[in-house]
Amino acid sequence: MSDTVPESEAPQEPVVEPAYDPAAPAPLNVPRTPTGNGDVDAQLERLTDADHLATDGHLEVYEDVHRGLRDALTALDARPGPPAPSPTYDTRAPSPSYGKRS
Repeated sequence: MSDTVPESEAPQEPVVEPAYDPAAPAPLNVPRTPTGNGDVDAQLERLTDADHLATDGHLEVYEDVHRGLRDALTALDARPGPPAPSPTYDTRAPSPSYGKRS
C-alpha cells in the first residue's frame, strides 16, 4: 500500500470569509443628476472618489470639489451677460413737464 493520500482526500484548508467591517469604505450610491454645465458635472462626478476612501480621506476630495465648484461659479460671473436694456425715453432731453412746475 502507498502512504500517499489521494488529492480528493487531502485535508483542505478552511475557507475564511472576510469579516464584515462596517467602517470599511462603501459606495453611498447617491444619484447624481447632470446639471448641463460640464464643469459642475465633472465636480459632482469627482465626489464618487470618496466612495472608495476611508473617512479620513474624504476631506481632500470634498475640498477639491468645493474649490472646483467655486471656480465654476466664478467663471459664470466673469462671462459677459446680455446687453443692458435701452431706456424707453430719451435721456438727453428734459421731460416736457420740467418747465411747468408751480
